[in-house]
Amino acid sequence: MKLLIVYNSHAGHGNAKKLMPAVKKYFNEKQIEYEMIFTEYAGHGIEITREAVFDNYSGLIAAGGDGTLFEVINGYYQNKSNARIPIGVLPIGTGNAFARDLDLHVSKWQAAIDIIVHNKTIKSDVGYFKTDGKDFYYLNILGFGFVADVTETAHKLKIIGNLSYTLGVLYQTLMLNTNQLSIEIDGQKLERENIFVEISNTRYTANFLMAPNAKIDDGKLDVTLVGKVSRRRLLQVFPKVFTGEHIHLPEVETFQAEEIRIKTDVPKILTPDGELLGSTPIEVKCLKQAIDVFWKT
Repeated sequence: MKLLIVYNSHAGHGNAKKLMPAVKKYFNEKQIEYEMIFTEYAGHGIEITREAVFDNYSGLIAAGGDGTLFEVINGYYQNKSNARIPIGVLPIGTGNAFARDLDLHVSKWQAAIDIIVHNKTIKSDVGYFKTDGKDFYYLNILGFGFVADVTETAHKLKIIGNLSYTLGVLYQTLMLNTNQLSIEIDGQKLERENIFVEISNTRYTANFLMAPNAKIDDGKLDVTLVGKVSRRRLLQVFPKVFTGEHIHLPEVETFQAEEIRIKTDVPKILTPDGELLGSTPIEVKCLKQAIDVFWKT
């Protein structure tokens, strides 16, 4: 077994760099051969993964947070190798939503390595979307509106960890506005005055249980639409996002879909897997069980 590890040493506010000697030691103790390549700038993980010769490896590991995994999955789909290898996650970043759906936490990075070493896999769905004429892929979430605005604020406060998202919510509540939305969900057309849209493959968005019924292998993406609410009402219901109870509120609509098309009255920036790129209009599809992921079976 030989692994290619795409390692973001800046993840987790630099904590990933501190963990690196222990990570290497643990892989060595497990007698696992690996090549570790460090990302040096935004987008480097895409380049590393795209240019790798998959035939030389038994697996591909994204070591970092959700942003690292986003880069790795996009590089994976740009890679021209004949071999298609499993991917794994080493959750050592700030946000680890996909890892949480695998019941992993940043403090459980040893358990993540144990899973990889076990060399068993499951099949996971992959979200695909087209924006500005470009193709992208994601394993966690794709959102816009209030959630993207929160992410933009949270990026500026990233040094304080997941709390940055909570503070981002409070700040953006003060700046709250709506947009006109046209959405087609598996052929069903809807018009809405909307605060935000989230299209989830996983249950979690950061530490929010955004899509409690989502499954990573069901061939469906879970769509959450939040209609117009007052600032006071938003602050009242916000705590319910931590538990998933928000989906029962009258202002919230949820759907499951294979294909989604969205237009907005003004272009809205997107936040795939916590990154900020692209804008509406968008086309989104679920690629059913399109990738193998290391996991205990």
